[in-house]
Amino acid sequence: MKPLTSRKATRGIQEPAFFSPNVAKARRFYLDLKPSRSEPLSVVCGGLEQSAPGYAIDRSGFPFHSIEYVARGTGRLLLRGKPFDLEPGTIFSYGPGVPHHITADPATPLVKYFVDFSGSKALNTLKSCNLGPGQAARVHPPNALVPLFDELVQTGLNPSRGNHELCSRLLECLALKIAAAKAPLKGNESLAFATYQHCRQHIEEHFLKLRTLEQIAAACHADQAYLCRLFRRYDQQSPYQYLLRLKMNFAAERLHQPGALVKQIAEETGFNDPFHFSRVFRNTLGVSPAAFRNIR
Repeated sequence: MKPLTSRKATRGIQEPAFFSPNVAKARRFYLDLKPSRSEPLSVVCGGLEQSAPGYAIDRSGFPFHSIEYVARGTGRLLLRGKPFDLEPGTIFSYGPGVPHHITADPATPLVKYFVDFSGSKALNTLKSCNLGPGQAARVHPPNALVPLFDELVQTGLNPSRGNHELCSRLLECLALKIAAAKAPLKGNESLAFATYQHCRQHIEEHFLKLRTLEQIAAACHADQAYLCRLFRRYDQQSPYQYLLRLKMNFAAERLHQPGALVKQIAEETGFNDPFHFSRVFRNTLGVSPAAFRNIR
């Protein structure tokens, strides 16, 4: 996370009226506060803010679509009257016609990123990451979005040719990252997500020893069918597909090492038959082990 600047650094720019005055530090950029309706996706402004004592936002609506992401601190959020706790990793969206109320805990000031945008593709961009206006979620790990938001803010602050277009593309990348890192809020679904996380971590740590879905389920003390449902819900793939991907990534690294034999690598990744290993490698990465070795 890039360091924030004091509010004095932004006094040369006319701040929009919708910004809260109770901000201790901020890094903000402004691209076009009156975006063209013909633009499919246009980033209006964005930045990083640290709340000051008394920080509060109370709006009945907002002229643009917006995504906010908590990097540090705690607070409270009301979206269409529904309460949410704000903590690191919380992400939420609002927009036209979505009343929202945001307050920060004075003891642990909020540090949060935001990006405001408009255009004919704005709503679909939010829907693509299942974060429609008036919805909240969290991401795992909590700092998962920091690098992309930092890149977006830095790009917005750089008045170079093409930064409007680049900011729009970074917003689309951000939506993809949210979809990949999204986790349920605290509640009944948290236990299911914790089980998924535990099993995923176990596969990551022991993928060379694991060979079958049955072994994965037994090691994680979970039913095979339930485990598959969890992975499809949170990862859009089965646990066995995830296992094979880890094995083949490892195999690809080994293939670049001088003297490494396909038969040897197959045994290291748990395949007794090198021909079966080669088929799985091709199906996973798109090329045979021999063809992969020729890629430079």
